Amino acid sequence: MTEPAAVIEQAASAAPVTAGSGWSVAAGLVRTARPRQWVKNGLVLAAPFAAARPLDAYEAIRLAAVLVLFTACSAAVYLINDARDAEADRAHPVKRHRPVASGQVPVAAAYAAGLVLALAAPATAALACNGDTAALLAAYVAMQLAYCIRLKHMLVVDLVIVTTGFLMRAMAGGLALDITLSRWFLITSGFGALFMVAAKRYSELVLMSGQDGELGASRALLGSYTVGYLRFVWQLAAGVAILGYCLWALESGSSAHGLLPWRQLSMVPFTLSILRYAVFADAGTAGEPEDVVLRDRPLLVIALAWGLLYVLAVADS
Repeated sequence: MTEPAAVIEQAASAAPVTAGSGWSVAAGLVRTARPRQWVKNGLVLAAPFAAARPLDAYEAIRLAAVLVLFTACSAAVYLINDARDAEADRAHPVKRHRPVASGQVPVAAAYAAGLVLALAAPATAALACNGDTAALLAAYVAMQLAYCIRLKHMLVVDLVIVTTGFLMRAMAGGLALDITLSRWFLITSGFGALFMVAAKRYSELVLMSGQDGELGASRALLGSYTVGYLRFVWQLAAGVAILGYCLWALESGSSAHGLLPWRQLSMVPFTLSILRYAVFADAGTAGEPEDVVLRDRPLLVIALAWGLLYVLAVADS
């Protein structure tokens, strides 16, 4: 079975590469920045939404700016990572088609573009938002580069780093708008992210074992985990995420004039969303979380139901 990401990489590589062409290099830089992964940066909107805070025009612009700047930071990491791994990627049956490895984008150009984005994004955040947001973006870039260079080879630490990256996304919008981040928001976001990260690793390991270790070259550390351990991690994380959300909903209390306890009722679709995603995790088909979230209609319906209940809770408060 071919991974969806591999299919996309192979299809993109079918286009002719014009070495040295300005348009070709620009297109290759965009591909290297992984546009498909930018959807993850939508988590920047999580804290303002969770706080149910109405935004004025200035705050909306600031939040949009943080979303763009976080996308720039993640793009910087991908560019530098691909430039650093160019030689190794050329020996890989799929990764050799990446723009840097294939020669479409010079290694120096990828390094330069990544460095510019890595430095410019936190600096712009300091001017457009505040020092906390700039520090968060700088810490994210530093942590992800450390992950690319060394930490991705350390057992368990790799799970923590990827999870922390998602948590930082969820925190960014709140820091930019000076929103106090509740402990329940951090617990639910953190363990929800760990659930998805562990489920992704679990699915990759299941796929690797079905292909006689074929994926080992692309993620050497993966073989150090066992299926049982990763299953334990995503099941534990799912349980803590649900518990954190339920405690938050119960602690929030009911509105004195609300028709129904909307916030407490939102626990039902939230729990169902975890259970629905767990179907894919257990089957070993959660290797591409964005595909699972965006392409599974029942999961989208559950998410809409949760959003409706949450909006009703805010409106009744």
